[in-house]
Amino acid sequence: MPNVPQRLVNLDLDLLRAFAAVAEAGSFTRAGARLGRTQSAVSLQIQRLETQLGVQLLTRDPRHSAPTPTGEALLIQARRLLRLNDEIVAGITEHNLEGEVRLGAPEDFATAHLPDVLGDFSRAYPHVNLSVTCDLTLHLIEQMSQGELDLALIKREPMGPALGAPVWREPLVWVAADASMLTAHEKFPLVVAPAPCVYRKRAIAALDEIGRPWRIAYTSPSLAGQHAALRAGLGVTVLPREMAPDDLIVLDASDGLPALADTEITLIRAKTLPVAAERLADFIFTILSEEDKRMHGAAQ
Repeated sequence: MPNVPQRLVNLDLDLLRAFAAVAEAGSFTRAGARLGRTQSAVSLQIQRLETQLGVQLLTRDPRHSAPTPTGEALLIQARRLLRLNDEIVAGITEHNLEGEVRLGAPEDFATAHLPDVLGDFSRAYPHVNLSVTCDLTLHLIEQMSQGELDLALIKREPMGPALGAPVWREPLVWVAADASMLTAHEKFPLVVAPAPCVYRKRAIAALDEIGRPWRIAYTSPSLAGQHAALRAGLGVTVLPREMAPDDLIVLDASDGLPALADTEITLIRAKTLPVAAERLADFIFTILSEEDKRMHGAAQ
């Protein structure tokens, strides 16, 4: 008998957008607020998508929803489809979109990961002015609360979607000029950013947990200043693995140092966003989330 071709399923982009919104927000209610729909309407859209594909895409409980393993795989592809759709629509209807978007980000993350994202956005929306502020997370949150920013990428401990939506996972490592720093001082010398800093907090907590005495040897809000202190042999610091300079060394358990859990970068947004800021948020979610999956894999 001839092979019977399988029925093709045409994915509904509205359903995919609802699914991506729930996955990013971690809540049907928060996703509904983002999409301008009720919680029940969003829930119905997810049910329709799951029925269409014949799989469960999200776990559900009263406080939090998260993608299943199948949902995680779909989320990557869904973001690509939505991004392509939005680029096509923008090229036809929004090419002349104008306005200003005020984005805040930590200096190190902005330097390492944002240029390509912002370059793609500027090419898609050449008439939108980007105003980018690089600062410490504490200051960025303050600026958001005062209405001075539309969007901000902040560093924080992993905590789900309670504040913003995670877009990047940061595996942390110990970094120094050489291993002699571990035995040359009675108290472990730390090179850190001013408090509150998630890397500073993580380093101190890890040392306290193993009972190792420490002291703050050098404090600088600038990544360049911290690197200079490390190269001068003033101490040891904690950095994201991919931001450790090639001329410095990474220390680990074999050097007697405690393991460090990951931190994350989260995107937070103002309560009311102009269209241009919504488009930039979509770019950030899509590009950074895909790159994060490629570099770090699924969160453990």
